[in-house]
Amino acid sequence: MPSRPNILWICTDQQRYDTLRALGNPLAQTPNLDRFVGEGTSFANAFCQSPVCAPSRASFLTGRYPRTTRCRQNGQAIPPDELLVSTIFNRAGYRCGLAGKLHLASCSDGKVEKRTDDGYDDFSWSHHPQPDWEENAYTQWLKSKEQDWHALQGKEISPFVKEGPPAEFHQTTWCAEKTVEFIQENQGKNWFFSFNCFDPHHPFDPPKDYLERFDPDKMPLPSEHPDETETKPSFQLLDRIWAHNNPGEFHTEAMSDQDRRQVCAAYYAMVTLIDDQVGRILRALEESGQAENTLVVFMSDHGEMLGDHGIYFKGPHFYDCQLRIPLIMRWPAGGIVSNRRVEGLIELVDLAPTFLAAANLEIPEQMQGRSILPLLRGAAESEGCRQQVFSEYYNAWTHSDAYGTMLRTEEEKIVVYHGTQQGEFYDLRKDPEEFFNLWDDPDSQERKNEMLLRCFDASVFTMDPHPPRLGPF
Repeated sequence: MPSRPNILWICTDQQRYDTLRALGNPLAQTPNLDRFVGEGTSFANAFCQSPVCAPSRASFLTGRYPRTTRCRQNGQAIPPDELLVSTIFNRAGYRCGLAGKLHLASCSDGKVEKRTDDGYDDFSWSHHPQPDWEENAYTQWLKSKEQDWHALQGKEISPFVKEGPPAEFHQTTWCAEKTVEFIQENQGKNWFFSFNCFDPHHPFDPPKDYLERFDPDKMPLPSEHPDETETKPSFQLLDRIWAHNNPGEFHTEAMSDQDRRQVCAAYYAMVTLIDDQVGRILRALEESGQAENTLVVFMSDHGEMLGDHGIYFKGPHFYDCQLRIPLIMRWPAGGIVSNRRVEGLIELVDLAPTFLAAANLEIPEQMQGRSILPLLRGAAESEGCRQQVFSEYYNAWTHSDAYGTMLRTEEEKIVVYHGTQQGEFYDLRKDPEEFFNLWDDPDSQERKNEMLLRCFDASVFTMDPHPPRLGPF
């Protein structure tokens, strides 16, 4: 097998698992990604290690848990001594590039994200499409085409949905264009490229013609139970009123059923635009003769509530719709099995060591993930999947008093909101949609306590393995 594949890492922002037709959504319009699923191995239960951007990205870029990277919150900068997988590849002689979002440091209040030693030779940075910074490479691209982002906005459909820029001037399209350029310009080299578009992150603003492909009346309503609020934590009750618990931003409580269906249509439309641009990238890879020996990964940093349990966007919420993301990998020359669906549990900390193993590069001792390359090449799920997955939220974006940890097995889930005496416990066998919180159920206390112990153990065993022990005393 080849020793050094190219790595094409396609990462969207805030995309749920259930957004591809090939992964079970009959309303999705994703022909390119559906084809990609058939060409590679997909994971039905891949979970991120934080339900918000920066901690999740810091985690999978280092192969370490958020508490270990010390980038636990949006707005924190990853410490300079953290080693990114892109940096390792760069030091090994790979040409590394990025288009779109990095989000390993704060980029608010008019301040541009300060780069760490990220290893990217070609760095086309665009945290989001809005022209907040002159350094936004997408804004510069629009200017080169004599376009203005504000002037490209379409009409407002509702307080919750609007038409965004036409596809030809969209940030997702720009990300794809930069990716194609990089692929074409680096033929004959070993390269590593990160495509990091902002979609389908809110606001819900697809191009007009994409929005028109989805009939709101045919969209499903979010997954809710009329009695579930009786047992849910206070953070969720607040976010059911205003998204992000931020009055004035997105008035969830005021939405009609038609509003909810319209948001769903817009979200699916944004995913379809992503699908078109992924298809464009994969064609360029094929036409350049590099598809056979390129490890292509499609994933997202975390999911989107999309109205499930009465909540939109994200926050200190550990539902599967927030943590479970699409993950598909293809590498024909490397023996990744085609048209295989793995049902077992996977964590995103496993990605960095997997990429390094594929390139025969040493996996640093401080990485806490483990390579799933044998699983990708056909090993049994019992040999590569996890018994449990772990996720964390520490005042990461909203709710300054929300410090949560979650542990999930195939059958049960525990969530602990530290310092509040609140939590969640779900029997996923009987309640896969996570409606009925058994935290205070008298008949569930023994099982809850067993899961509490497992969650506490996980929090200890995810401590930083470094510095190494050098002697007996």
